[in-house]
Amino acid sequence: MELNNNTRLLKLRDILFEETDEYHELSMNEIIEKLRLVFGADAKFDARTLKRDMDVLEEAGYEIVRNQGQFGKMFYSCQDRVFETYQLRLINDAVLSARFITEKEKKDLIQQVKQLTSKHIAKTLPDPLLFSQSANDDYQLVKLSIDSVHRAISEQKVLLYQYGKYNMKKEFEYNRDGGTYYVEPYALIWQNDFYYLIGKFKETGEMRHYRLDRMRNIELSDDRFKKEDFYIQDYVDHSFHMFAGEEERVKIQFHVSLLNVVLDRFGLEAWIQPVDEEHFTLTTQAKMSTGLKSWILTWGHKAKVLSPASLKQQVIDEIEAMSKQYS
Repeated sequence: MELNNNTRLLKLRDILFEETDEYHELSMNEIIEKLRLVFGADAKFDARTLKRDMDVLEEAGYEIVRNQGQFGKMFYSCQDRVFETYQLRLINDAVLSARFITEKEKKDLIQQVKQLTSKHIAKTLPDPLLFSQSANDDYQLVKLSIDSVHRAISEQKVLLYQYGKYNMKKEFEYNRDGGTYYVEPYALIWQNDFYYLIGKFKETGEMRHYRLDRMRNIELSDDRFKKEDFYIQDYVDHSFHMFAGEEERVKIQFHVSLLNVVLDRFGLEAWIQPVDEEHFTLTTQAKMSTGLKSWILTWGHKAKVLSPASLKQQVIDEIEAMSKQYS
């Protein structure tokens, strides 16, 4: 690389970013040696010039920390990052835990994340090989679909797509005989390791949700729509495991050991009342669905539906069917 004022300044910035952090500093001599690895062993560098370069970097918003060591020796480091180390770990964990991302893409993404910090901190970030998971083959479709859906939400344009699911032969089958869905998109959320589109199904005017990896041939129409007042969080809270259904008031009795499970699901504002030392009741609005029934059955004898009667009977029928299965 040719040495001039511009390349020297850029490489100085790179060295400070890649080689230093809050736990690692470089002396002026160490900085010069690293510059010589780039520009050649015969390259000449003046400490005063490099100090002026650091001043220029600081004027451009690049914070450089100077610490005086033993015998007055100065050490330099870059500690101002876009992301804190814990934030990088959160990003890494999200990437590693996402089931729909392929193993190769996880490795690529994490290598890119590591470039956002020093090489020393990068070494402490998890190795993706330790978190090998089976990935969804539809990931390539999801990658392309994310941008299209977000653009439709931002521009308030109606989405057109086909939707389906896999059969017993693991073949993808379209719903509605391959008919086109016309949906006004409101939000794209990440729930239970999958992306879901929440939007209004134009044919019925209902708010529904669709798994992004099951959407095909997505297009943005020229038709625009105006969003109505709609609380996404309420919709998610009341749609157990992303199953839809009619909303009703339910009352369920739980064993006290499940108190934090209930609070995790419904939040600290959940309406709970003690029954005795070992039980409490939850009263809330919830959608009558297979997901709700399955969630209640998850807790076995520690959960008992008190109302409505229809939900209570569904749980009883399921328990009897399970009993027959094992008899």
